[in-house]
Amino acid sequence: MRLAKYLAHCGVASRRAAEKLIASGRVTIGGEVVTDPARDVDADSGVAFDGDPVLPEAHETWALNKPLNVTSTAREPGRRRAVTDLVSSQRRLYPVGRLDADSTGLILLTNDGELANVLTHPRYGVPKTYRAVLRGPIGEREIERLRVGVKLEDGPTAPAEVRRTGPREIEITIREGRNRQVRRMLQRVGNEVASLQRVRFASLALGTLPEGEARQLSRSEVTRLWKDAGTMNSSPTEQDR
Repeated sequence: MRLAKYLAHCGVASRRAAEKLIASGRVTIGGEVVTDPARDVDADSGVAFDGDPVLPEAHETWALNKPLNVTSTAREPGRRRAVTDLVSSQRRLYPVGRLDADSTGLILLTNDGELANVLTHPRYGVPKTYRAVLRGPIGEREIERLRVGVKLEDGPTAPAEVRRTGPREIEITIREGRNRQVRRMLQRVGNEVASLQRVRFASLALGTLPEGEARQLSRSEVTRLWKDAGTMNSSPTEQDR
């Protein structure tokens, strides 16, 4: 198995993040720094990250209803809590993508770097749905602009699925993961988000999960997430609860 994939499989980071860790010289094999992410390794190769041995572990994936002012990082250097603080697991979990501190709702955490990669990589186009309460009313013309795609500073957005649920409320589904994208899209059409909640990640719905609570996903739910990304490359070590 290639080194970057091995690190992802062992829950150190997603594959893309693992490649950066390797390039920065934080990964060793048999005590020697290795910067080639394609190096073939296995559990007996003596892989270590920051001096700690890296060995495969059973995979876990959790759904969390993130409250306000909780950051979607594995560790929070400031005063605010991190999402990992709200999950009762002994595994080295990290968030799948990001959800801004001033946004709430569904975020996934896992130690399966391969799953995290397919759920967040742009080429897989995994949908995420948000419920946005707006500062002002929104008309059909603005909704149609969102559906077609709007021009942002970092380029035009892909078409979005938009449904108005009230005079100042919409549900919007996007398949991209740009920084604060929904808020920026609404600003582009002349409105502003008052509150934003993610209510669905791929086929997984937030449902009635209480705010601040987390639950471990079942094997069937994880398998469904792999299907959502158009692949059935699910790990045989995925731990069922």
